[in-house]
Amino acid sequence: MWESTGAPRHRCVQQAVPGEKADDSGTDGTLLAVGEVARRSGVPVSTLHFYESKGLIHSVRTAGNQRRYARVVLRRVAVVKVAQRMGVPLAEIAAALDALPRCTPTAQDWRALSERWRGDLDDRIRQLTQLRDQLDGCIGCGCLSLQDCPLRNDSDQLAHAGPGPHFR
Repeated sequence: MWESTGAPRHRCVQQAVPGEKADDSGTDGTLLAVGEVARRSGVPVSTLHFYESKGLIHSVRTAGNQRRYARVVLRRVAVVKVAQRMGVPLAEIAAALDALPRCTPTAQDWRALSERWRGDLDDRIRQLTQLRDQLDGCIGCGCLSLQDCPLRNDSDQLAHAGPGPHFR
């Protein structure tokens, strides 16, 4: 589920920061401080640091060791947040973003990313719809039997293993 394809990697170079400009980093090449990215993306600075530690976004450092981000990181943060809402694991988000150029991806790049997740999202929607429909019946039934309830013990798969959590 949530597979990453081996798409060809694009080459874009982000230069160091002397005048706080980056090569091919976004609309005008201006780099953003971490606080500005946090304010504009609506996520805390600590989340940006976490995303960077997981390889979801990238920064360059100033001579004073301060992080600076290309403007394209705002779109990447938005994609990460949407993917998380879809239930995509962070490792899979990182793999998908890694296939994109670090500079401004094209519309075709973003389309390929969304197509990669479309089938899995459709499967998830089907499963959630089925769960919702079964939940209505189960709440009406009121049994919540660990042996018979399709929500708690789908197809009674683990009844023979006894009570408590079991791993397959």
